[in-house]
Amino acid sequence: MAGDGAAVPTSEGAHPKSRTAARRAQRRAPTIDDVALAAGVSRGTVSRVLNGGHYVSPASLTAVTRAMRETGYVVNQSARTLVTGRASAVAFVLPEPQERLFEDPNFSVLLRTCTRALAERDYSLVLMLAESAEAHERVMRYVRSGHVDGVLLISTHAGDPFLEQLDRGGVAAVACGKPLGHEGGLPYVAADDREGARQMTRYLLEQGRTRVATITGPLDTPGGRERLEGYRDVLGRRALKRRIASATDFSIEAGDAAMTDLLARSPDLDAVFVASDLLAAGALQALRRAGRSVPDEVAVGGFDDSRLAESTQPALTTVRQPLERVATEMVDVLLQLIAGEPVASRILPTELVRRGSA
Repeated sequence: MAGDGAAVPTSEGAHPKSRTAARRAQRRAPTIDDVALAAGVSRGTVSRVLNGGHYVSPASLTAVTRAMRETGYVVNQSARTLVTGRASAVAFVLPEPQERLFEDPNFSVLLRTCTRALAERDYSLVLMLAESAEAHERVMRYVRSGHVDGVLLISTHAGDPFLEQLDRGGVAAVACGKPLGHEGGLPYVAADDREGARQMTRYLLEQGRTRVATITGPLDTPGGRERLEGYRDVLGRRALKRRIASATDFSIEAGDAAMTDLLARSPDLDAVFVASDLLAAGALQALRRAGRSVPDEVAVGGFDDSRLAESTQPALTTVRQPLERVATEMVDVLLQLIAGEPVASRILPTELVRRGSA
């Protein structure tokens, strides 16, 4: 028997009150009162169901759920926010030019996986691009106004004031990759960039390559800096300055330019570890243009194992970072933060993937 007064429909069909309320609701937007009438319970019971189902009997929960379906009732999210203080939404903030969202396959994986993981918890995702100081201010105003409960921060840059604002602003936020300069304050989820770079550099040496160069990502990003450190960890004094080129961003064009620069400064190189697959695709272009065969004359290794890695000519030996797991765990950490639970940053292992370029 339902302990809170539910008139449970019989197996022969909906309760008469349910059919009456459903017909009434069809003529206008259904309300919580329509649901209560259809379910044969009090308005308070429906409210408890909508706010988590605490202290509601299984029979009443079934009746209310069925009544919501029959009446077509949809939760008024604004009203729920007033009651719970939660927006049930999260901002996915990308502090990069808009075109990077579509050019870099890593961002689409993160966006898709975060959206799916949040939807499973009844949260919405709001995509926000913050490529300028003005855009940063707009994002912070939006976040502080309570439109979202927290921030998933993608692609951080050292010295970015946005990091400082999030770190000291009392906003629940999680970074993708180590937020340089804020590792102790802002929790993050990252692939083990440094160890992945060690894996690739060691592998190139094991293939008999003796003059291994590198193309780093921008050194104000965790991927750029950590992957350079991993390369240096393995090579030590053999990590010559003339064999290190820094790309201006993670793009094919930047990889082409950096590889061209490396060939001019170190024409005897026989391998290159490149800090992303996009950069590596550009490096392959430059090597073809220079008449250097891959992998016979120059072995090339990338980082990411994005969908691009299998489509280059030759296919790219690379370091796989588990982006889908990174995204899922970012959502997990953020929702723990929002709930007021203690959290810790997480570093996930990488894996070497061997293909034709090395």
